[in-house]
Amino acid sequence: MPESSIQYPVPSAHKFLFATGIEGSYPTIQLPDGRTKRVDEMEKTGHYERWKDDFRLVRELGIEYLRYGPPYYRTHTGPGKYDWAFADETFSALREMGITPIADLCHFGVPDWIMNFQNPDWPELFAEYAGAFAQRFPWVRYYTPVNEIYVAATFSAQLGWWNERLCSDRTFVTALKHLVRANLLAESAILKAQPAALFIQSESTEYFHAGNPAAQDLAEWFNQKRFLSLDLCYGFDVRASMYRYLTENGLSRDEYAWFMREGQLIKPYCIMGNDYYVSNEHLVERDGRISPSGEIFGYYVITRQYYDRFHLPVMHTETNLQDADRAPAWLWKEWANMARLKQDGVPIVGFTWYSLTDQVDWDSALREDNGRVNPLGLYDLERNIRPVGEAYRRLVDQWRGILPLESRCLDMHTPMDQEGRL
Repeated sequence: MPESSIQYPVPSAHKFLFATGIEGSYPTIQLPDGRTKRVDEMEKTGHYERWKDDFRLVRELGIEYLRYGPPYYRTHTGPGKYDWAFADETFSALREMGITPIADLCHFGVPDWIMNFQNPDWPELFAEYAGAFAQRFPWVRYYTPVNEIYVAATFSAQLGWWNERLCSDRTFVTALKHLVRANLLAESAILKAQPAALFIQSESTEYFHAGNPAAQDLAEWFNQKRFLSLDLCYGFDVRASMYRYLTENGLSRDEYAWFMREGQLIKPYCIMGNDYYVSNEHLVERDGRISPSGEIFGYYVITRQYYDRFHLPVMHTETNLQDADRAPAWLWKEWANMARLKQDGVPIVGFTWYSLTDQVDWDSALREDNGRVNPLGLYDLERNIRPVGEAYRRLVDQWRGILPLESRCLDMHTPMDQEGRL
């Protein structure tokens, strides 16, 4: 199809991005008996069998944007080899139904033949995959190439929970640099096929509180470390303490210079996706122990910190609460925090309740294969709407035409400057 004849599903002027998502995590874990297992949330939640129903539910909510991608580990079958069967069906249906995908290309795992995030060959292989996807689906404009890089590197290579299951600073930095390199190379490959692409980099927004005065310096160190994935993605020159940490654990000066250069080149095409849950704030003790603190600052304060650092348009890309009765109140709290940020001058372009349906085994961070349903969705796994689904549908209906975008960045085929302006 000639480029000039492609009709992009671009939002009209002043359209806010109300979204949900299909939970698509697929890391590998080790079972108690020593076997390795792939944890595929699409399989656990029945999406492979009920994807048509799931897309219909998105439309019933009045939502036009969906964070969604094909299962990477099933689709990228070898170097230069792809199985597009499921993606062809699902993305064709999304287009026909008028649902705009935010294409989620890597969600916490890689194909078995790649092994894990320690593989130095993976970034280039992933970029080839992303470019092939963009060529096959040239009408797709919004992408999250690699989801939650900070979480993927931490859980896989610092805490030893997923994938390579390693526990050191060196393996964390290795995973981090490969994930960010894969993300940046993928963005470049996508732009070659789709020059109008925009990248919504969904990332967990964290904060570390000092449990006592003696822990203040350590908490501040963690509060610098939390930015590292986006620092490298956006070419933000880090503090000396973080530079020493990176280079002492395997990042070369040349690699760092490459991230600074490539990140700055890609940044004008980026929207910063901020994910916030009640588990995103932590308490740090002077001996290094970290425990959950619960919500202390909340979305407003923490997202403002990220915005003040990176100066990019913002989308609230994930939130939920594992309590079906309290979830509607949490939705309103997150919405109110986001709306106040927008009124205070932060260019916010969208909001997401994640995910469409309940999830399975996230109460153990997917480390255990218990089959335990977590009531996090707008719908339960029988596809019955939950109270938070009703509340979100009302919210979308009431606010759809009231929240104009401060920037025309979503309506033009030109990149933004570093303040989110054309």
